[in-house]
Amino acid sequence: MRILLVGAGGVGDAIAKIAARRDFFETMIVSDYDISRAERTVAWITARHGDQGARFVAAQIDASDPDNVATVAQEHGATYVMNAVEPKFVPTIFAGALAAGANYVDMAMSLSEPHPTDPHNETGVKLGDDQFAQAPDWETAGRLALVGMGVEPGLSDVFARYAADHLFSEIDELGVRDGANLVVRDEAGNEIFAPSFSIWTTIEECLNPPVIWEKDRGWYTTAPFSEPEVFVFPEGIGAVECVNVEHEEVLLMPRWVDAKRVTFKYGLGDEFIGILKMLNQLGLDKTEPVRVRSADGPVMVAPRDVVAAGLPDPATIGPRMTGKTCAGLWVTGTGVAGEPREVYLYHVSDNEWTMAEYEAQCVVWQTALNPVIALELLATGAWEGTGVLGPEAFDATPFLTLMARPVDDGGYGQVWGMEDRLA
Repeated sequence: MRILLVGAGGVGDAIAKIAARRDFFETMIVSDYDISRAERTVAWITARHGDQGARFVAAQIDASDPDNVATVAQEHGATYVMNAVEPKFVPTIFAGALAAGANYVDMAMSLSEPHPTDPHNETGVKLGDDQFAQAPDWETAGRLALVGMGVEPGLSDVFARYAADHLFSEIDELGVRDGANLVVRDEAGNEIFAPSFSIWTTIEECLNPPVIWEKDRGWYTTAPFSEPEVFVFPEGIGAVECVNVEHEEVLLMPRWVDAKRVTFKYGLGDEFIGILKMLNQLGLDKTEPVRVRSADGPVMVAPRDVVAAGLPDPATIGPRMTGKTCAGLWVTGTGVAGEPREVYLYHVSDNEWTMAEYEAQCVVWQTALNPVIALELLATGAWEGTGVLGPEAFDATPFLTLMARPVDDGGYGQVWGMEDRLA
């Protein structure tokens, strides 16, 4: 396996660092529009792992140009293209991978467009619609596009497959629930607003109409931040208020897993929600460029890009962050023995540990872990398929076994948890 990693930001950097400890691939080409970022990642791996660094090569790439993506992939003989950049680049990287004759993996899917007249009830273009529309092209080419293979989406979707196959005879709800107790402080020790993930992606997810799926209704939307509920997260995180947010799991799980309802709720907090609402009211969430005066004359700038430029890079806040983040799936329904059942399947990432082991903050590291595991399963043949598929299309057991197996026994040493909440 030869992997072209597109993007050496926070998640891309963590993917390369995690992969450096594994031997399932021949070469990883770490690419970025700013080649110095790719070179920095490769240098870190070489300094930390010595000879293992020889398997990593830095390259320059333009993720917005499918022809350039195809050219870089072909020049390096890539068999897989791993997309680790903003979701707005999904269409071009997706097309470039297919043109290069490579397989493809991403962690976020093609963007949605709200319904033009009734956005808080009806779906418009849904997340991933553009990619699923091209499934016949991937099937004809005999290539695989594994979409939504991060942590959420990704690990939560693997949990859905596991719950359906091993824990439940009938599922009432698959409810992704994501929460944390992370705090970021400035040099003086004051708590500051610094999102732990791309603000560009966060704005897209949180201000778009959330999607819900119900078996007797299909996909429909609601207002942003709707249906608040308090969810208790494990390992000391505790109670966090969660709200509906647009996310890929709701568009993926019903395609392969039988359930009556699928939801995604995220623990944002009042301050975060207030800031997002303010950005929306001021128009600073927009992606269409506006004319701005500058010392060198008028320039066209996307307001959302200005917001992103004014906030700390999520890849750099690890040293100032404390706490844990939890990604998981709450499942309700009927157990295999016919009993009412409610479980929470989850994985917790501790920032202190990820910084000590990988110099990567816990949110981006937890996201990066799962595509590396998936790539290893694809390399060994434990997972295989063609077309455009989500994580639910594959057997969950090999993934969760490899994830939890101790490092000295060939695994990743990341234990996942399961709480029976009706016990």
